[in-house]
Amino acid sequence: MSTELVWLALLMGAVTYPWRAVPLLAPGVHRLPPVAREYVRLVGPAILAALAAVNTLVVIDAARHPSLHFGIEWLAVGVCIILVAMRRGLLVGLVAAAVIAALARAALSG
Repeated sequence: MSTELVWLALLMGAVTYPWRAVPLLAPGVHRLPPVAREYVRLVGPAILAALAAVNTLVVIDAARHPSLHFGIEWLAVGVCIILVAMRRGLLVGLVAAAVIAALARAALSG
């Protein structure tokens, strides 16, 4: 098992957490217009979604040429999006997507 992506996860947390913490750290942020508060609240998830989309849709071969990839990840991301929209929370969607991807990869490798 490789641990090279742990650093990426820590970097993602370091980049997205400050945006999520702005309402706690900046006094008077509650006086911003609702559109601005919503924007600040959604910056972190938008960054994570962009990173997930690139890692789901693009595969780089040994010669470093990118190509569009169609696999089980599309289903996992679709389920995640639907669950997040229905439940208005990220955790259940992410867990469901991870389980779908893990089970599919285990079935294909075994």
